[in-house]
Amino acid sequence: METNTATEQSVTNPAMQWFVLRVASNREDQVRDALERKVKIENLGEIIGRVLVPRERVKRVKAGQQKVSEHKLYPGYVFVEMVLNKDGTIKEKAHYLFHETQGVGDFIGQKNKPEPISEKEQEKILAEAEKPDAGPAVKVEFSKGDAVKIKEGPFENFEGTVDEIFPDKGVVRVIVTIFGRATPLELEYWQLEKVQ
Repeated sequence: METNTATEQSVTNPAMQWFVLRVASNREDQVRDALERKVKIENLGEIIGRVLVPRERVKRVKAGQQKVSEHKLYPGYVFVEMVLNKDGTIKEKAHYLFHETQGVGDFIGQKNKPEPISEKEQEKILAEAEKPDAGPAVKVEFSKGDAVKIKEGPFENFEGTVDEIFPDKGVVRVIVTIFGRATPLELEYWQLEKVQ
């Protein structure tokens, strides 16, 4: 998970809330880094707290080979912890900081009056951003009971039903009818596709 070096040193103001900032696609990390640098340089830690780009690490298994990749959970958005003026507008120093940073759009909400995210959303985002790195999860897009078609291997083009998923191995057990009998097959998830 990404940590925020510049803002960790600032004193967190209990009046701070979380807001969603629209940014240029694929510029989330650069915007976060630039904002953290500017907050530190301009000593705005009392106005702007943490700046997050939540990610997840995903492990994919294909032909027995494991590949780990990182994905942004909310592409095109950066989460900013900050305090507003009493009338709900962005403080002037913060306003200039955001608008002078390349790749920054507007906050979600009304012009110059961003809407804070709900406490439930805040807890979810913080849990995702701050969870200990227990290793990447295997991404399996199937659920028990899904109708699937085998797209590769000796049983190519056979259709069946997902019986069990083993995410740690990237394997899915599928029940397929072969010669009139229900037969369980354990296949790697990439060998399957959902049937519409």
